[in-house]
Amino acid sequence: MSQEKDNNIKSSILEFEDNLLLLALFGEHNINLMRIENELGCTLSGKGNLLSIEGSEEACNLSRDVLLSLYSKLEQGNEITISDVDGALRLAAMLDSPQAQPTSSRGGIINNQNVIRTRKVTISPRSVNQAKYIEALKNKNMTFGLGPAGTGKTFLAVAMAVSHLLEGKVERIILSRPAVEAGEKLGFLPGDLKEKVDPYLRPLYDALGQMISTEQTEKRLERGEIEVAPLAFMRGRTLSDAFVILDEAQNTTPMQMKMFLTRFGQNCHMVVCGDPSQVDLPSGSLSGLKDAINTLKNIDDIAFIEFDASDVVRHELVGKIVQAYDVKERKLLK
Repeated sequence: MSQEKDNNIKSSILEFEDNLLLLALFGEHNINLMRIENELGCTLSGKGNLLSIEGSEEACNLSRDVLLSLYSKLEQGNEITISDVDGALRLAAMLDSPQAQPTSSRGGIINNQNVIRTRKVTISPRSVNQAKYIEALKNKNMTFGLGPAGTGKTFLAVAMAVSHLLEGKVERIILSRPAVEAGEKLGFLPGDLKEKVDPYLRPLYDALGQMISTEQTEKRLERGEIEVAPLAFMRGRTLSDAFVILDEAQNTTPMQMKMFLTRFGQNCHMVVCGDPSQVDLPSGSLSGLKDAINTLKNIDDIAFIEFDASDVVRHELVGKIVQAYDVKERKLLK
């Protein structure tokens, strides 16, 4: 129910069936409510199983959407963090923006078919583009995730890979990266091959650790159900019954990218993640990712999902940094 207090301020009441979930919804010391208040400029106050919302009509509507989406996650047995609150705020703002597609709706983006379930977590999209990406990961055998750091490209791909492995849809997960980072070369690093390679693949290990336990990750690595290897190790192989992810793909050469993509075998799911604007190859070298986008863009069986600064799900400062660099690059192109 809602009532108009003056020309600008409105109030409404949300009633929740299970007030045992409200402690998690509100957060420790009401941190989740404070984040919503700060972002939307509204006032939230709870009493029993009732929550009062006061603010502009837009702030009330957005707050209601955010709170109901978070409460729905709790009802399904999931935990929520401040990152989930930020994601819900971002998604609500996107769906409410004038640029939102008329067919977009919260129900169309977050639903039982558009989540990724693993042993430890159930992951819902935090932006419209993340929803498109999850849909592509489920329905296409080859997907390109393109865009800046922090948009969830690799994280969601690893989550989908783990989900496929746990459900028996594939026999193994193969995670790969080109061994090129800001001009450094593996040969100059100390240690054996594993010690040389691990720093480059650490983000993939970290993502795995959030889906299944570290112990389970180690066991599956030992059994060969999960393989983590530099891109060069893909040469000469046919990858079948596998979910294969190539991360940091902007640092491949066109020849390496062609070699990787042609490893595709029966019951193979392949995901290529990268940021075309962050190439660490030697100056003047053509990125295999950019070349692949131009070469394969007209093949219907391949999905290309592009992320931007509005999809960044790390700290909000990361999104601002990405936006600042985007503005700078656009000025240089003029």
